[in-house]
Amino acid sequence: MEEKNTSSNFIKNIVIEDLESGKHKEIITRFPPEPNGYLHIGHAKSIVLNFELADEFKGKTNLRFDDTNPVKEDTEYVESIEEDVRWLGFEWENLHFASSYFEEMYNRAVHLIKKGKAYVCDLSGDEIKEYRGTLTKPGKESPYRNRTVEENIDLFERMRKGEFKDGEKVLRAKIDMASPNINMRDPIIYRIAHASHHKTGDKWCIYPMYDFAHPIEDAIEGITHSICTLEFEDHRPLYDWVVNECEMESKPRQIEFARLNITNTVMSKRKLKALVDAKVVDGWDDPRMPTIAGLRRKGYTPEAIRNFCREIGVAKSNSTVDSQMLEHFIREDLQMKAPRTMSILKPLKVVITNYPENQVEMFTVENNPDDPGMGTREVPFSREIYIEQDDFMEVPPKKYFRLFPGNEVRLKSAYFIKCNDFVKDEAGNVVEVHCTYDPETKSGSGFTGRKVKGTIHWVDANSAVSAEFRLFEPLILDEEDEDGKTFLEQVNPNSMEVLQGFVEPQMKNAKPQEKFQFFRHGYFNVDPKYTTPEKPVFNRIVSLKSSFKIG
Repeated sequence: MEEKNTSSNFIKNIVIEDLESGKHKEIITRFPPEPNGYLHIGHAKSIVLNFELADEFKGKTNLRFDDTNPVKEDTEYVESIEEDVRWLGFEWENLHFASSYFEEMYNRAVHLIKKGKAYVCDLSGDEIKEYRGTLTKPGKESPYRNRTVEENIDLFERMRKGEFKDGEKVLRAKIDMASPNINMRDPIIYRIAHASHHKTGDKWCIYPMYDFAHPIEDAIEGITHSICTLEFEDHRPLYDWVVNECEMESKPRQIEFARLNITNTVMSKRKLKALVDAKVVDGWDDPRMPTIAGLRRKGYTPEAIRNFCREIGVAKSNSTVDSQMLEHFIREDLQMKAPRTMSILKPLKVVITNYPENQVEMFTVENNPDDPGMGTREVPFSREIYIEQDDFMEVPPKKYFRLFPGNEVRLKSAYFIKCNDFVKDEAGNVVEVHCTYDPETKSGSGFTGRKVKGTIHWVDANSAVSAEFRLFEPLILDEEDEDGKTFLEQVNPNSMEVLQGFVEPQMKNAKPQEKFQFFRHGYFNVDPKYTTPEKPVFNRIVSLKSSFKIG
């Protein structure tokens, strides 16, 4: 992996202070995803932050699955998350599951009951919400709040044994129903869920709530800095309360930072799952998805994503990043890595009428003019070639320098050709262009007799390989509504265009996930899902140019 980010931020400053003061001798961070969906680019920011922060100070980072909700979790998500973290270039110190700590969490909850800090409540979900109060009105105590310790212990044990139905009872922390922080108004810390768990099976029918489980997990693992996004800032007092009242030996510190928001993008696993379930997209790894799996399939590199995450930095206030910024980093990364080649996405046949009918000649073409070390390739040329439909116009506008009747252009790395005639079908569409070539103008011959203003690319019609090209536009048209109710209605119906065209013959051997720069079209990736030995499928990663500037 390349050089790490050495820029400063407020979290790094906290770590430095803690090390210099002797509060900690070693830094231990964690990346704690819930296995209820695939990771997206926002998670990549957290991964890079946690792993590189610990690595910079010679610490450790754990990968931990917060698998406390069996209804939404699946082994598929666990495996995809592990793959994504490794693909991004990181290795965890330890692999943990919240479910491994269920027994200790239960014992800590019992400990709270014995201290008079937790009680079993029979109020329904709606009643608990009603009793909680509002931001301007204090809550009122549950009628079950003053049950005896013995009664609470008995009921909690019976909850564990499965004697009650889902929602019939919950265990709540006893804190302060008049607290100005609603999160401290006797939050639920255990609920009943008769659901099979992906790791523990049917051993448990009660499960800890995230706000109770997470601080205990951090404390058990000796996490020094528990880094999370800003929406958990109001939960920090509860985090500290759980750690202190459960009398955990380790005292992690929760630090919040701004989550990543990107234009024209859904950054919610719930909404991404809705897109998958509604079959709006081709699974979690659809190239239009902001998931790490989708970006990988589209053709993004881990280097580009890491550099993007470093550039956006770590802030204390929310903001939105232009999606073009992410595109900038993949262009920058692929410029020197991706070999150049020619492809025709919308084919138009050209017949060079004065070229020998059975002749084939080979042109030597550089694979990357920016890196001579990438070598050259041999490109065949014959009497019939394909060009882009956009490179011919019957009646061109001013300053159109490509092919039109009577005009001469350069075929990239080949000859000058001049348009003499064309053929239309019954619908009036141009289906074939007839040209002549000048053998004196062969590329590399040093010809200086005249100049042409237009250069167009091509592939040899007799040896070209049929290929499919997938071009993408933003999946979401507009900024989503705050309540998120209409985001499915804001899906761009034209977010993917599928074209059938041709590539150079050597591209037949292109392997899945190989990346190329197609002349004038952009950077493309060989799709690992639909490419076959007979026909490659290319996903456009990004176009060649953008007006976006860094800094």
